Amino acid sequence: MADTMQFDLVSPERRLASMQVTAVQIPGSDGDMTAMPDHAPTITTLRPGVLRVEGPGGATDYVVTGGFAEISASGVSVLAERAVPKGDMTQEHLDEMMEEAKTMYATAKDNFVNEPGPVDDAAKLLSDMVALGDHIGLSSKQPNL
Repeated sequence: MADTMQFDLVSPERRLASMQVTAVQIPGSDGDMTAMPDHAPTITTLRPGVLRVEGPGGATDYVVTGGFAEISASGVSVLAERAVPKGDMTQEHLDEMMEEAKTMYATAKDNFVNEPGPVDDAAKLLSDMVALGDHIGLSSKQPNL
């Protein structure tokens, strides 16, 4: 068994990380998971949350809003819709993310009348964003659904 694996994190704006790691904690849509070297091949979607990377030099946290993670025995590649190092996360960043989630929810309610699936998905995204804000210690200014 290898001690480390390759980890890559990219967002549409830039590559945030490329390093050797020992574990990656992923906020998956179906539940949190931890990938380690020699993990079974898996692809999962991400929900808003904190992605934690552990390596020989310590742990690093990133705030992600969604995307995909591809896990293999030799590494993890994360393609995030939006990713920010947790230490760089500000109230302004969270407010912007919350505004996007609120807009998506309002649009879904207007466009999908009597179709609960898309509206429920948008409400879940908004709820996950509120939980993310609470988790990282920023005010989510909880919206009225």
